[in-house]
Amino acid sequence: MVSSYLADALRQYAGGDAHHMRQAFPRVVLRDREVFDGFLDGYADGDGCRAKAWAGRTLVSANVPFLVDLAAIIGARFTPARKGLASHLILVDRWAARGTFRPEHHDADPVEADWVAVESVRPRPAPGKPFTVYGYRLRPHPAFLVNGHLVRPAA
Repeated sequence: MVSSYLADALRQYAGGDAHHMRQAFPRVVLRDREVFDGFLDGYADGDGCRAKAWAGRTLVSANVPFLVDLAAIIGARFTPARKGLASHLILVDRWAARGTFRPEHHDADPVEADWVAVESVRPRPAPGKPFTVYGYRLRPHPAFLVNGHLVRPAA
């Protein structure tokens, strides 16, 4: 995360601490299997690797409590590394057949979320651009998030 504001917003959803070694497992990803599978894919892309000889992935982290919680959810045995900084958790592709996943309800609306009425939208000239530019007047707040992107008036 580049923006501390976005990082704070993400922690609001997922919980946890700014320090990566104190972050708990983000229980919000247990809303349903689709969300959890997306979380596993993203985690493996960043801190893991696909196995070449068997159907599964290896996930890596120095945050042992995080891996302990994840192991319980996927029904895997986990032993923390004795030497070195990182532990490994094996995630087989057929983990769901174990029946250990239990969905949990988590409200995903940010604290500052609110619906607003759009009073008008007007195209703005954008010479030479292959897309349409729109102008917004934002009241009472000068900026807001749209699908995770900070939107504010042009200077």
